[in-house]
Amino acid sequence: MALEHANDATFESLVGSGIALVDFWAPWCGPCRMFGPIFESVSDRVPDVKFIKFEIDESNRRTAAKYGIRSIPSVLAFRDGELVAARTGLMDEETLMNWIGELKGS
Repeated sequence: MALEHANDATFESLVGSGIALVDFWAPWCGPCRMFGPIFESVSDRVPDVKFIKFEIDESNRRTAAKYGIRSIPSVLAFRDGELVAARTGLMDEETLMNWIGELKGS
């Protein structure tokens, strides 16, 4: 599945159904730039999960504040619009795939 991009206005509708992983990131964040290709690669391998990028900037503060994002990259996992898990920091592909497996199993 292709990556989707969210902002404060579209966030709720994008995470509203199924399993969705949201990568909170910023272009000035080195670890975020390293994680971006990993997130995208895994999105191509797991078509039944939504992969959403949320750029933290001046115009998108409401959603990040609502979920207490204080460090990036942060990946939040949602199931049918409800936050079910969160991870902060750089993950490799294997770690991300294992986490998705755990999310699907629960």
